[in-house]
Amino acid sequence: MRKTRDNYEIDDNKRRLNLTVIHRYLSQESYWAQNRPMEKTLTAIENSICFGVYLGREQVGFARVVSDRATFAYIGDVFILEPHRGRGLSKWLMRTIVEMPDLQGLRRWILATRDAHGLYAQFEFNPLVYPE
Repeated sequence: MRKTRDNYEIDDNKRRLNLTVIHRYLSQESYWAQNRPMEKTLTAIENSICFGVYLGREQVGFARVVSDRATFAYIGDVFILEPHRGRGLSKWLMRTIVEMPDLQGLRRWILATRDAHGLYAQFEFNPLVYPE
């Protein structure tokens, strides 16, 4: 699955993922995966449906979904690199994920975050009642 808009592209082909960019952002810039070892990032990617956001060959964003493709999906590790924010890429990425044909008809979608609630509310995600 590949989608293009302006000069950007979203692709679910794992072979295109820039593991260095993903790991650097998650382990150094995100609040939720600080100091995550590369091995954990690789295992998470291997066992997830992944979406890369690209400007040409440069990876500028990422998200992954853990799902049984029948009843539930968990969205995690969502990011757009700072220089590319403010262009609607996160909305486009979320829309691409929730509209993916393989993920239709699920009973439950889960997304746990402490920020960006305004973005996720647009896709009918609500803050967790008991996040702890």
